[in-house]
Amino acid sequence: MAPVELRHLRYLLAVVEHGTFTRAAEALHISQPTLSQQVRALERAVGQPLLDRSGRTVRPTDAGEVYADHARRALRELAAADSALRDVQDLSRGRLRLAVTPTFTAYLVGPLLAALHARHPGLDLTVREATQEHIGEELIADGLDAGIGFTGAEVPGVTAEPLFVETLGVVAGAGAGAAPLPVAELDGRDLALLAGDFATRARIDAYFTEQGVAPRVVVEADSALALLEIVRGGALATVLPDAVTLDRPGLSQVPLSPPLPHRTAALLTRSGGHRSAALRAFTALLRAQVTERGLPPAPPA
Repeated sequence: MAPVELRHLRYLLAVVEHGTFTRAAEALHISQPTLSQQVRALERAVGQPLLDRSGRTVRPTDAGEVYADHARRALRELAAADSALRDVQDLSRGRLRLAVTPTFTAYLVGPLLAALHARHPGLDLTVREATQEHIGEELIADGLDAGIGFTGAEVPGVTAEPLFVETLGVVAGAGAGAAPLPVAELDGRDLALLAGDFATRARIDAYFTEQGVAPRVVVEADSALALLEIVRGGALATVLPDAVTLDRPGLSQVPLSPPLPHRTAALLTRSGGHRSAALRAFTALLRAQVTERGLPPAPPA
């Protein structure tokens, strides 16, 4: 049995619409014998006559009426699919599923997604915070399109593309000064820090232990944004990425001496995965934002 092709459906519908093979062939810009031959091939493929040729005009049989109705719907759905693909390619539609490790929500994600929505309002955007391990698992399972995390914690099947260098320092209220602060001055000082299950907190604790200082952690929060509001409104300080003070009045960035080891932020994607138009647009905008905001470039690989 020969397979049914899309042209067979179009030929059948043309004959049903025009009522004769002659007019249908003219509309299709093919010869009448070719049209007749192709419709016969369709009838052989489906196993029964679809057209009644006994009268002056050609009419669909009962089976032909049913088949033509389904053929019309099939062609409409295919046309809609073609249109949807064009929409996705020009980003009038589409989706982007993003996850980030927590500190990025304090200075990068908001402006980035606002800019993406302004350029492509038809995109459906979802973003959530997650550990880098969970981001990797979701990328491999196709539960995410991209993540923002760090190099140095690679997961098999996940590609990490370096973006910029993130440095951690003291963030305090306005007027705290910008001169490097000897870390010894934090010994016994009250601080507000991220909760203990954050990788950033583990990095901070390891640094304090290495430097032999023991601040008093009087506030723990599971949100970097919450810490910023606590610091802005009181006498406490915190330790967060320096970039959180960008575009935020009422906060001061105070570098530590010696500095905390820096880390390289990275775009995380599934290795070998399809890069949709939405993901390509997001990646380009992300790199542009990194440059525009003056974030330190990642070292060459």
